[in-house]
Amino acid sequence: MEEVKKVALVTGAGRGIGREIALALASTGIDIALADISFPDDSATLKGVIALNRKGVEVKLDVSKAASVESALEAAEKELGPVNILINNAGITRDNLILRMSNEEWESVININLNGAFNCIKSVVKNMTKAKWGRIVNITSVVGQRGNAGQANYASSKAGLIGLTKSLAIELASRNITVNAVAPGFIDTDMTKVLPEKVRELLLEAVPMKRLGTVKDIANAVKFLVSEDASYITGHVIAVNGGMYT
Repeated sequence: MEEVKKVALVTGAGRGIGREIALALASTGIDIALADISFPDDSATLKGVIALNRKGVEVKLDVSKAASVESALEAAEKELGPVNILINNAGITRDNLILRMSNEEWESVININLNGAFNCIKSVVKNMTKAKWGRIVNITSVVGQRGNAGQANYASSKAGLIGLTKSLAIELASRNITVNAVAPGFIDTDMTKVLPEKVRELLLEAVPMKRLGTVKDIANAVKFLVSEDASYITGHVIAVNGGMYT
């Protein structure tokens, strides 16, 4: 098969896990469209991609709005060419117990975490189908596998992503498009760094490996799934959680 020019769209690429995924993919020779609702002033992700001798472009988008996704994809492909790798990483939390959870807290999480992934997939999959090659990786969560008190909205959105992954893997397999998911456990990010020490200790107690995961742990799993080494893997959820859920 003729070598495919690889271009990845990574949502939530401005920071954290998304940034690390973008840099990991760039390190393997992939050009990167960095997508986020906003970017830090230092543009560290874009600088990192360029430092790895790859082309990169920042595109602002709201994944919950189909028109915004279409516009961002058009801007990205104008600079880099057709997107054939999609990493659905964008997500939010709005934690609350169900008795206190507002409709807005429920709907905003579902709209971004689940509907957002649908919007992005719908936008890129037509070109992937025509090219008969594509990679889609959805970033779900251990919470979508085992649930968590106070996160009914988040767990539902992430469990929905797993169902979406498995359904599309079957639907798109004949077009040489793989669809997989990565389910992080507790990861050492800016969000977890600000947690009180006692809360961090409780988190660690739940992890058999007795450490938080790193953004690089997640990026390495994504890098594998988009590689040719994983060309016969589809519909799978890779759990990167230190053994807390098997």
